[in-house]
Formats: sequence, structure tokens, C-alpha cells
Amino acid sequence: MSYKLTKSEDVFKVEKFGINLEVLPNIADVGVVVAETETGHNQEFFHKTSTFNYFILEGKGIYFIDDEEVPVVKGDLLSIPPGKRIYYKGNMRILLITDPPWKEEDEVETRSAIW
Repeated sequence: MSYKLTKSEDVFKVEKFGINLEVLPNIADVGVVVAETETGHNQEFFHKTSTFNYFILEGKGIYFIDDEEVPVVKGDLLSIPPGKRIYYKGNMRILLITDPPWKEEDEVETRSAIW
């Protein structure tokens, strides 16, 4: 078992619904992603199995969790359990930790191209 994750060439980079993602290899049964966006995540979704833990590294924005507006700024941490609908707006750099690691087949899109 690895106890340390060092950013390396193994990082998978992808752009998805207005965000740039750097997906790091899974460690200790969690998923780790660094996300950057100038506008937000232009897709509403929920995840069947993972808790999404968002730590705001830079910037500010608004998360919409089951239609509830939750303003965030640098230093805030959100923990969103499975089954909650999520999307967000803002100019932010975010550390996302999913527990258990995110799996594509467990993500359900409820709306895309929100704005």
C-alpha cells in the first residue's frame, strides 16, 4: 500500500463541462483530482456511491446541491454525500477527493449545458 502520492507523469488531464481536470492515481482507496475553472461545472450530476469532498484552493463561487445555493471561498471545504445533485459556478481552483474513488458508471447526469 502506498502512503504518499507525488504528482507525476501519471496524471490524466481532461476537460469536461467547463473544467480542466488533473486526475491523479488513486491512493488509499480515494480518488484525487485538481480542478480549475473560470466559469464552473456546466453539468448537473449525482454520484451513486462516492462522497465528493471539495476543498477550495483559490477563488470563489456557488455550489448548487439539490438546488440549494452554497457560496464558497478559498479555504472552504464541502462534503457532499452520494445521491445529491451537484453543479457549481465560479472562478476556482479546487482539490476534489472522492471516497470511494469515482467510477464513471456510478455517475448520473441530470442536466448538461446548464448555462
